[in-house]
Amino acid sequence: MTGRHARRRPRRALRRASPLVIDRAAPTIGGSSRRTARSQTRLATSARRRRVRPGRILGLLLACAAAAALAAFVLTRPAAIQVRVTPADAVVVLDGSISATGTLEVREVAPGTHTLRIARTGFEPVERVVVAKRMRTTRLTLALKPLPIEVAVRTEPSGATCTIACSDGSTVETLTPCTLSVPAGETTIRLAKAGRNPFERRVFLDEPLTISYILDPEGQLLHGLGTISTSGAPKGVSITPDGSEVWTSILNGPPSIEIFDTRTGKRIGEIDLGEHGAVEVIFNRAGTLAYTSQMETAKCFEIDVKTRRVLRTFDTKSAWTKWVELSPDEKTLYASNWSGDDVSIIDLATGDLVKRVRVSNTPRGMYATGDGKTLYVGGFDSGQLDRIDLATGKVTAAFTGGKALRHLVGDERTGRLYISDMAADCVWVHDMRTGSTRKLVDTDEKPNTIVLSPDGRILFVSCRGENNPKSYYLPGPEWGSILVFDALSGKPLDAVVCGNQPTALDISADGRLLVSSDFLDNRLRLYEVPPYETLAKGGGGRYRAHFAEIKKR
Repeated sequence: MTGRHARRRPRRALRRASPLVIDRAAPTIGGSSRRTARSQTRLATSARRRRVRPGRILGLLLACAAAAALAAFVLTRPAAIQVRVTPADAVVVLDGSISATGTLEVREVAPGTHTLRIARTGFEPVERVVVAKRMRTTRLTLALKPLPIEVAVRTEPSGATCTIACSDGSTVETLTPCTLSVPAGETTIRLAKAGRNPFERRVFLDEPLTISYILDPEGQLLHGLGTISTSGAPKGVSITPDGSEVWTSILNGPPSIEIFDTRTGKRIGEIDLGEHGAVEVIFNRAGTLAYTSQMETAKCFEIDVKTRRVLRTFDTKSAWTKWVELSPDEKTLYASNWSGDDVSIIDLATGDLVKRVRVSNTPRGMYATGDGKTLYVGGFDSGQLDRIDLATGKVTAAFTGGKALRHLVGDERTGRLYISDMAADCVWVHDMRTGSTRKLVDTDEKPNTIVLSPDGRILFVSCRGENNPKSYYLPGPEWGSILVFDALSGKPLDAVVCGNQPTALDISADGRLLVSSDFLDNRLRLYEVPPYETLAKGGGGRYRAHFAEIKKR
């Protein structure tokens, strides 16, 4: 080749064959110098970039680590769920394992779907899928739908106007007796009839309810709360110290004892003591133990109140055991033996019978003084009040003017001992300090059980009424009654006409609930007791009016 092409070929071949060598110190000439300058600039910039300071590198690394940590924190954060339900005691269950009542708050759950179940008796259950989102609280407020509940209302006398205010705001009105279907929830039942005190009861309705109510005669100050059906012949009754339960001894048992909820009247338990019933039942102060007697076997029993189990059985070694009484220190149990004419003294530490003390004929009620020195015993056939010196066992007659002493209650603050006399139709009061005895009040026929209000100001007396001439096991010509007196003055405060042979009687520790039994009608009656001041200002309540209603027509 010739010319320009012939001259360039060797140079291109040289560049391909030889490595490029740049002498940075050599001078540049013409166009070649411009290319070299640009190349040098790029190389210098690259060198400066490679010479970044170590501190800046560390900062970049820390920033990257923080960003990664933040991303990890966000991506692993749990979700939260909060659920509030109505009624407030409904059970809320999340995923079948986490549960709460009323309000469920779970602060850490996995994001995603969860199963929620809500249930309460009387309401339609709810099952729902809840979606929990990362770093958020999912909040739900739910109200369960009430189911229809049957309510039966019976009154004595019948024909009362029954008004039911339902949980959904509706109102139903009809006459008794009636049976209605109303929604579950907070419900108010009102009863009204001319000549009778109005009645109102608020309940949380979640199961079928039957109300049998004797409407108070107009002017009666004790407020009837309702009646409870029992097994045959409720002989004794005691309210637990906390006021939640009423225990009744069933003479014609078994069951020997039946247990009811004082708020609802619902039967919640029973206790069998073999093939026979029980006479009386009492509690220790703590309400953890109960003691009861059994006539046919002449035995006493210690019962665990919570479990309803019989813990121990004590043999009185006598006959026809009636009343039981605890010593003030609760270390000793006294049992009066109706046919044995004696009192059995039992050591509760060992369960052994310490001794039997002979007293006057047919002992019934007892009272142990607060100082632990004396036991008073009422003689039913003898009409005599015996005083036992517990240190020596010596027995003296404290009062001999009675006829048929049945029940004793004492007031340590005033030193007064109250005694019902079934044959003399009165209540005696014995001064335990001076030894004197006088009649406090006359009563209706056959006064038996008596109780004092906790403050010692009110005395309640149950009167059986006149016996049937054929047998006192048959209803007599009179209704029984509960009389209410000022315990100090004997002034009448109120009276209630009851059923056939009111017998058992007890008052709650707060003095607000009175329970009695209609022995031959197999039922208990519950009354709300107003404060003493209300009774004192009530003009005697229905005391005068009740005399015209005792005779059966």
